[in-house]
Amino acid sequence: MATRRGFIVGASGIGTAALLGYSASPSAADTSGATTPGPVAVTPQQAKDSIFAVNAGMRSNYATLKAELIKHLAPVIVVQNDAKGGRFTLVTPTGQESVNPVAETFELAKSIAHVPLGCFSVIASYLADKLPNLPNAARIDPHDLLMVAFNDDKSTAWIKPLQAYAVTLTTARQNLAAAGLPAALVTSCGNILDAALKFINTSVATKVFDMKSFEDFSGSVYPDIRTNMEYAAKAQIKGVQDIMKTWRAKVGEAAWADLYCVVLSQWTTSVLNQNTIIIKDCMNAAKVGTHLIDLPGLETPKDPVFTALDNLARIVQDNIAAEMVFPKSTVVADALKGKQDLLSDEILIQLGGATPAPAKAATYNTLAEGMCPVRK
Repeated sequence: MATRRGFIVGASGIGTAALLGYSASPSAADTSGATTPGPVAVTPQQAKDSIFAVNAGMRSNYATLKAELIKHLAPVIVVQNDAKGGRFTLVTPTGQESVNPVAETFELAKSIAHVPLGCFSVIASYLADKLPNLPNAARIDPHDLLMVAFNDDKSTAWIKPLQAYAVTLTTARQNLAAAGLPAALVTSCGNILDAALKFINTSVATKVFDMKSFEDFSGSVYPDIRTNMEYAAKAQIKGVQDIMKTWRAKVGEAAWADLYCVVLSQWTTSVLNQNTIIIKDCMNAAKVGTHLIDLPGLETPKDPVFTALDNLARIVQDNIAAEMVFPKSTVVADALKGKQDLLSDEILIQLGGATPAPAKAATYNTLAEGMCPVRK
């Protein structure tokens, strides 16, 4: 059977030399009389390129392992946060299945709760860039306001888009009773729509609005927004818990104990994400810390499930790599396993912003000499 050793020994002198980066030198000979390759003179850039190639080779091998590992990840639940409360995909050895488990009440309640934000989005760029005397004025960054209020506050170009939004709100208000919503939710939605239309009509009639007039409107409907939030949360909790119970029964207790859940979200909802909160109580409590993964991004990827599995594969293989590559330092191994960059502690130390904890003393025991043993 051909082996790597046999391949190298069996190669021609020129082929072997080229493979290893040496040229054959007639003047260099071993004790048997055979010629031994001598070093080739290289430029500094060639030398650097050969070193860069080492990392390129690592990345290529790493990517190959990750691509193959993706095929073996199971069971996994991938959650795409969306307007419907989340699209859930279960990945098992036999395939994938996806569902939006949350009732429509979630989306309907949130749709109306977003009305003040919808109005704000039309008028914000026309705000005056000076903060009025408001109770929350100290909480508003003047520079942020200056950047958001980029249009002329004397302009009335906001009127037409605001009127167009009012048409949408009016239609929703007229049809609200026929949507089959709970009575309390119908009331809260009606209050929000009525207040928004009043704000719009007054602003359009006077051709004037300001931060105070908007906050008077938005503040007045806050209790109704809270009602909508209550109904949306109830719908989401029930939908997520129900699908988790269904899939738990499908995969079995043994497999469920090792379940990974990857929740895709935008940065603005990545902390205390609503689906993450609900899911954690449905998983093996002992593994929630390592198997429930929030994956924030900028926008929804083209293939959310693949993106989740691709990132999960990296996490899983790094879990093993960490212990095998850094068997002498649990501190550095933990950094490779988690979100921390391997150089972060070293950079903090050199910038004078951190002192190694006692547990890290062995890792940094030669810092006085300007060296870090685990990073040499």
